[in-house]
Amino acid sequence: MKEYDIIVLGGGPGGYVAAIKAAQLKQKVAVIEKEVLGGICLNHGCIPTKAILKSAKTYDLFKNAKNYGIEVDPSLVNFDLEKIVDRKNGIVKKLTSGVAMLLKKNGVDVYNGYGEVLSKNEIKVNDQTLKTKNIILATGGTAIVPPIPGAKEAYEKGFAVTSRELLTVTKPPKHLVVVGGGVIGVEFATIFNNLGSKVTIIEMADSIITPMDNDVIDAYTKVLKSDGVEILTKAAVKNIGTKDVTYEKDGKQTKLDADLVLIAVGIGPNTSSFTKLGLEMKGRGVKVNGKMETSVKGVYAIGDVTGEHMLAHVASAEGIVAVENILGDSKEINYNHIPAAIYGHPEIAMIGLTERDAKAQGIKYTVTKFPLAGNGKALADGESVGFIKLIKGSELDEILGAHIFAYNAVDMIGEFGVAMRLEATNYEIAETVHAHPSLSEIIMEASMDKPIHI
Repeated sequence: MKEYDIIVLGGGPGGYVAAIKAAQLKQKVAVIEKEVLGGICLNHGCIPTKAILKSAKTYDLFKNAKNYGIEVDPSLVNFDLEKIVDRKNGIVKKLTSGVAMLLKKNGVDVYNGYGEVLSKNEIKVNDQTLKTKNIILATGGTAIVPPIPGAKEAYEKGFAVTSRELLTVTKPPKHLVVVGGGVIGVEFATIFNNLGSKVTIIEMADSIITPMDNDVIDAYTKVLKSDGVEILTKAAVKNIGTKDVTYEKDGKQTKLDADLVLIAVGIGPNTSSFTKLGLEMKGRGVKVNGKMETSVKGVYAIGDVTGEHMLAHVASAEGIVAVENILGDSKEINYNHIPAAIYGHPEIAMIGLTERDAKAQGIKYTVTKFPLAGNGKALADGESVGFIKLIKGSELDEILGAHIFAYNAVDMIGEFGVAMRLEATNYEIAETVHAHPSLSEIIMEASMDKPIHI
């Protein structure tokens, strides 16, 4: 029987990062993964959607080349979704192969198969049982197919799909109905709208992308609608047929014809492989403390399986924290310093509190907004839609929250992550000279008491 210091169950962005970190710290480590290394993020989520989104944006750019003084006949511009998917597959294969190489180079043993936890010190995979001092559960989650009448049958027949299946579609639907207006829903809405599909989003809540700041929600909703996406909020799907979707809004039921339905209502934690541990749960996920410890000593849980912060970069950070705590440290993550993003057009990136959070917590604050229309680089790039919004503490001038609605927003939000970790003030960011012309100047402007270029 092989023995390890740490066995990681799941090879996604939380699991493989944890394994590499543990190996770097001279631990004997194994990873068990039933599918391809990289988890949902590399294989069926973050990376493949961004690859397809880039193709969709490029297609849209060619169609609007005249805006840049370039004459291109829009009727001659076309796309091949099969080739777009092939490009996506190539990128995914390169990255997952890279993960396998990194694990091998760091001396991590990889077992391909379904891992079943027998006890806190034993895991069975294929026909062998492995012994371990510690377990890190990183089993991820699976897209939920809700108990809507007809949903299960429509999914089994392929009329309804989750994001996983939609990434393999090689012919764009004429009408895509998206059930759920969260991150996954709006990103796919952007992709297929750019590729010429009619897209309808049906969302039960009062708005789409509800975790975002209200100003960002309002602005992004307007952009999607102006691009031709139909958005139905406060609407509940009542039935999914074989060629249609029935929803109820304002007490009235309406039937929509559709070619394909994307079910994007959330992710459910994968917990079936370790039921014998009898772990304390929180909702559908595994309950953990700040150190990523579960209710069983020596067993840790990270990523989507906790049912909390379902983001790849959170899982990776949690994996490192779990390993360091296994080795005797006492580390925790400040989730208020974790960025979130939506890869639409423009992008959305946020960190910290929204304005409604600040109000709810009774915090004294001020708000500064600066539009992209006041930034030279944005105008030169032809990307003047959007803004930055900062929530500033009134007493200490601390950064309570930052919200960027702009192209390349995701690449800029990291500046606020560093600033918040170092407890920098808005004044200190404003005093930091940013390159000109650059989009990052909007950060400097918004950090000022009174921006210069408004």
